[in-house]
Amino acid sequence: MTLHAIVPAAGIGSRMRATLPKQYLPLAGTSVIEQTLKRLLQVRGVGNILVAISESDTYWPGLGISSHRRIQKVNGGRERADSVLNGLRVLRQKADDNDWVLVHDAARPCVRVTEIEQLIETCSSRGEGGLLATPVHDTMKRSDNANRILETVPRDNLWHACTPQIFRLGELTEAIVTALESGYPVTDEASAMEQAGQHPLLVECSSSNIKITRPDDLALAEFYLGSE
Repeated sequence: MTLHAIVPAAGIGSRMRATLPKQYLPLAGTSVIEQTLKRLLQVRGVGNILVAISESDTYWPGLGISSHRRIQKVNGGRERADSVLNGLRVLRQKADDNDWVLVHDAARPCVRVTEIEQLIETCSSRGEGGLLATPVHDTMKRSDNANRILETVPRDNLWHACTPQIFRLGELTEAIVTALESGYPVTDEASAMEQAGQHPLLVECSSSNIKITRPDDLALAEFYLGSE
């Protein structure tokens, strides 16, 4: 199989309350995005990795990994889906629509290489797209706009969606384009595929596959990386 990867990394991470975008914050001797890219470079079968970077980003060129022969910079967009779509369009200039594409968040540096490979094996063997995810174990509440509980939501068959997510290049491109044109909120690749009538596979991963969003997450990521 032919496998590509896209890493959307054009966000500013405002919830981190940091002086630089969260993907460039220091983590375990390097930066968040370098830790993430090193994971993807270790995955069997992954060819080129396209990293979607904001055109105003001045940090990316200073990273040694930015000049890696398998890593290519593409322009990021205003929203995550725009960045992914830019990467997909660049890929379509040289790749086949039946190729597989992994999309992984720059702020998920603790994903396990073995779990990415399990995702690839599961989805490619079944010919279906899918994503890493973790089952919900906590009691789930739905609130009103004043943060008062409206109801307890049954957690049966509920999952936390993670990344990477893997789909065919052509199908994913068309799904995102259609969803954006219709005004459908594309929160991840699977949501666009669901809107297109697909039912992506959920492949369970470790709870250590966290997305760095808030300041406390950085310390937790440092712990996970140090305990491997």
